[in-house]
Order: sequence, then C-alpha cells, then structure tokens
Amino acid sequence: MDKFVIQGGRRLAGTVHVSGAKNASLALMPATILAPGRYALSNTPVLRDVATMSRLLESIGCTTEHDDHLLKIDSSHVTIFEAPYEHVKKMRASVYVLGPLLGRYGRARVSLPGGCAWGPRPVNLHIEGMRRLGADVELDGGYIVAKAKRLKGARILFDVSSVGATGNVLMAAVLAKGTTVMENAAMEPEITALAGFLVSMGAKIHGIGSSTIEIEGVDELHPADAATIPDRIEAGTFLVAGALAGAQDKTVRVERCNPRHLGAILNKLEDAGARLTCGEDFVEIQPPEIIRPVNVTTAVYSGFPTDMQAQWMALMSLASGTSIITDTIYFDRFTHVPELNRLGANITIKENVATVIGRKELTGAKVMSTDLRASASLILAGLAARGTTEVLRVYHIDRGYERIEVKLRGLGADIKRMSGEEF
Repeated sequence: MDKFVIQGGRRLAGTVHVSGAKNASLALMPATILAPGRYALSNTPVLRDVATMSRLLESIGCTTEHDDHLLKIDSSHVTIFEAPYEHVKKMRASVYVLGPLLGRYGRARVSLPGGCAWGPRPVNLHIEGMRRLGADVELDGGYIVAKAKRLKGARILFDVSSVGATGNVLMAAVLAKGTTVMENAAMEPEITALAGFLVSMGAKIHGIGSSTIEIEGVDELHPADAATIPDRIEAGTFLVAGALAGAQDKTVRVERCNPRHLGAILNKLEDAGARLTCGEDFVEIQPPEIIRPVNVTTAVYSGFPTDMQAQWMALMSLASGTSIITDTIYFDRFTHVPELNRLGANITIKENVATVIGRKELTGAKVMSTDLRASASLILAGLAARGTTEVLRVYHIDRGYERIEVKLRGLGADIKRMSGEEF
C-alpha cells in the first residue's frame, strides 16, 4: 500500500485547479442506463470511485472509455440487471444503479453497498422510495431485489434529506407513469447537476435546486452529453490548506471552482481570520495571522458540509482557543480524531460533538487513514506540523482526490507518494 511522506512547515502559495466533482460523476454515470446510446461526460475526474463505477457499468453490459477527463459511455447493450457484491462492496454510491435499472427495465438486483469503514448509512430511504413508486422490493441474501412492470408516480416525503436517496428516486421517477413529487429532497449541487442532465435527456423536472421536486414521467429518454461540475469539497480542502499552511504575504488561488457552492465554507474561513477574494470561478485565500477558533455544525446543503468536518478539525487544531465541532449528519464520523491527536492535537469526543483545544504547533508522526475525508485532514495537519508525517493507507484519498500530492507540490508542499506498509 502507498503512503504519503510529508515534511511539514513549507509555506504554500500559488494556483491549484479543482477537478470535476466525484459525487456528481457517480450520479451522472448510472443515469446513462436510462436511455440506450452513447454519452460523453467531460471534466470527469480520474479517481478510484469513478473507475469502480465504470467497472460496475461494464458488468451489466455498458462500455466505457476514460481519456483525459472525457468519459465516454455506451449503454446500448445492457443485458444484465444485477450489480454484484464484488463491485458494490467497494463503494456505497454503487446503489445508484437501482433506480435507473428499475425505471428502465422494471427489475434490478443490487448488492447492499459498501464503501468507507465508518458508520452505517442505511439504504432504507432508497428502498422506501422505490416502494412508493410501486416497486415490489425485498432483501434476499444481502441483495436488494426490486421488480415493477412500470413504476407509477407518487408523493414521497423523505424523513431525512438524503443526497443518495434523492438521486436514486429521481432517476427512477423520470420514466414512471404520472407525476412524482419529492419533498424534503436534497438540494446539493450534485443533485441539481443530475437533474439538469436528466432534463437534457428529455426528462420533465420542476423545482430543480429546491427541496420540493416535481417529475412528470415520460415514455422514453435520449442520450445527451454533460460537463461535470467542479468538486466543492476538493476546493474547500485546498482553501483550508491555504488557511492552515499558506504564506502570510502570498495567496493560494483555487481555480476552476464554483464559489457559489462554497458559501458556508467561505463564511467560516473568514470567521477564522482568513482573507478571501472571490471571482466567477476562483477563490484566493490569504491565511490568518492568528487562526481564530470557530464552531461548526454540519448540515445539509447549503449548510456546512459533513465532508469538510475532518478538514476543519485539522485547522482548528492550531486555532488560538477552543472550538466545538458538531456533526449532525453522521454521528460517528470521527475516526480521524485519534490520528490527529497523534500529531499533537487536543481533541475530545462526546457522542457527535468534538471539542478542539487549539495548540501552538503539531508534530509529525506516523498516522493511518481510515476514510476519504479523514485522509485529507491528516494530510492538511501534516503540512502544518513540525517534522515528518507519514500518512498510511492513502488508497482512501485516491477514491475522491485526483493526484492530491501533485497538486499540493505545485503549491510548494513537500509531499511524496511512496510504497507503504502492508496491514
């Protein structure tokens, strides 16, 4: 397994480009099942998760070709309606094929998903959404088995705003007979991007970007092309890197992002003392002279994203006081805390609340990645720490960040990928 070796203390400055959004790509790709034909998805990031979804689509009969961030998919010959465990176990987003297979072909057999090692993220909202659309759904030997002659429009009120369930039901409903209304639907930019892609395929969707989405089912869709939106979490991660390890007299400029998707993150960075300049597709950050402690409570979009919680904790580890970080989305998403503490942070956890007492410095150590965003937090802390930090199991970060070590070196970081240790 590879690891990152980081020599901390280098001041960051310069320009970094944001890749396409992982979570948007993982929704657009299975949407191609809904209409047979050829698709071109530009700005698709080169990531482990994208490769996993490609292999899953290939296993049901699609062909894929990914070259220089252009992903071509041909869904003309889908003949298998099962997403097997060998693919789905690697990534929770694989359950996204459930809605398109059921909507297009009236049947689907999808393994219960895997993915990051932390916490249960049940698929019950996906299943209940399909049942509301008239599908017969049961669990059989670790698989979701769903059947329907043709789905029928329904009113669906999600108990919890769920990006995954919203996207899955949205893809199923576009070919259902009649009108579907989803309430308490997720409003994340990735869902807005998916809905726009479906509209370009011929779907009739109203209320895009709001918590109430109305879908008028159509008899058929047609292939279309799309450009993947920028990854707001990658952009946020580089901005935190600039706040944590940036040079005082220079800036870190994050380009090819969408500042409108970053509102909550930008507000918190300014609260922490960072100086920001925003343009149409960039944000420049100058680090705080002294990092101020800022409390954060994660929330559904447009609140502070849970996918930035770990990175924010790394920043607050060097703040000039105590901050409170509460995760209301995933109560147990704190596996990075013991590893940050190994670097000298002072963090305690009680239920879903972390108390971070800022330290004057962190010290390099050997730490272990446990999930995608935890990996990012350890890299950020290592950039600011004194001495050498080794981040093990970096395959986690390869799931969601494209060549992060190359991008950070472009900003002046001393970070190398090396052959790591086996576990």
